[in-house]
Amino acid sequence: MTDVATLSRTILADIAAAPDEAALEAVRVAALGKRGSISALLATLGKMSPDERKVAGAAINAAKDQVHEALAARKSVLKSAALDARLKAETLDVTLPVQPSALETGRIHPISQVIDELTAIFADLGFAIAEGPDVETDDFNFTKLNFPAGHPAREMHDTFFFNPDANGERKLLRTHTSPVQIRTMLGQKPPIRVICPGRTYRCDSDQTHTPMFHQVEGLVIDRTANLGQLRWVLTEFCKAFFEVKDVTMRFRPSFFPFTEPSMEVDIQCDRSGKDIRFGQGTDWLEILGCGMVHPNVLRNVGLDPDEYQGYAWGMGIDRIAMLKYGMPDLRPFFDADVRWLQHYGFRPLDLPTLAGGLTG
Repeated sequence: MTDVATLSRTILADIAAAPDEAALEAVRVAALGKRGSISALLATLGKMSPDERKVAGAAINAAKDQVHEALAARKSVLKSAALDARLKAETLDVTLPVQPSALETGRIHPISQVIDELTAIFADLGFAIAEGPDVETDDFNFTKLNFPAGHPAREMHDTFFFNPDANGERKLLRTHTSPVQIRTMLGQKPPIRVICPGRTYRCDSDQTHTPMFHQVEGLVIDRTANLGQLRWVLTEFCKAFFEVKDVTMRFRPSFFPFTEPSMEVDIQCDRSGKDIRFGQGTDWLEILGCGMVHPNVLRNVGLDPDEYQGYAWGMGIDRIAMLKYGMPDLRPFFDADVRWLQHYGFRPLDLPTLAGGLTG
C-alpha cells in the first residue's frame, strides 16, 4: 500500500499547486479519468485474491475520496480567487461622467422634421397623405398632367430618363410629385383632399438646387373647390408653419401646364437683418406655385370638368426648411456631415404637434 500512499501524496500536491481551474481539471483527469492513475489501480483489484482485494480496495477508495475532497476544496478557492481578480479588473470609476444615451446624441434630419411638421399641419386641415413611386412613366409624369409634346421639361437636360425597354418606352425619375396626384385621382373618387410629400429628381446642382430634392404638393377635388378655399388653406399653412399670428400673401399670374389659372405665391417678410422674418416687413419672397386643376388633367383621369373642379399647389420642402431654420446652402443637407446634423438636427422625441409646438 506504500504505492497508494505515495500516489495520493503526489496527486494532493499537484492539486494544491494548480494555479487555475484549467490546471486543476488536468490534474483531475490524470488521477480519476478513464486512464487516470487511481483508475488504473482500481483496475488491478480483479486480479487479486479476496483478502488482498479487501485491503487494497479500502486503501485505493480512501485515496480516491481524499482526492475528490481536495479537488472540491481547491476548485472553490480558485473560483473565489478568479472572481476577486475579475472584480478588481472591472472596477468602475463612478466619478467619471455618464456617457450620453443615443436619445440625447441622435438627431432628426431637418427634412424629416419639416415633413412631420407639414403632416401635422395639413392633417389638422383634413388632408390625408398620398405616396407614389420615385420611378415613373412618361404618361403619369408628363402626358396626363397636360405637358404637350416637345415641352422643355421632357428634354434630357432636365429629366433623368432610363434606357428604353423592349417596347421602346422610357421610365424616368419623377421630376415632381404631381404623378401622385394622378394616381390618387385614378384610384379614388372625389371628394379628394391629399398632400403628396416625397423625393423628386432634376438635372440641376448649385447652392439652392440639388439633383435630388423634396417636394410637397396638395390636391383638392370637389364640386365646390375654388380659389378662395385655396387662399385660405395656404394662409393657414404659412401661419402655422412659420409660427406667426398673421401673414400677407401675394398671388401673381403664372403658367403651369397642369393648372389654369396658375399663380406664384409670395409671402411678405422682413430681410433687413441676418434672418428672414415672416409676418412683418415690406419685402416679398416667393415660396410656392398653385392654381386650379386644368380641365384637361381632370379629363385624363376620367373626371368630368363640368361636374368637378379642384385646386393644387406645390412647394420645395428643402426650400421652406432653409427659410424657416436659417440654412444658407442646400448642399449640406445631403453631405451626411454629423457636425452639421448636430447643429441643425432635432431631438428624436420632440415630435411636432399643433398643440405642443412644431419645433418643441
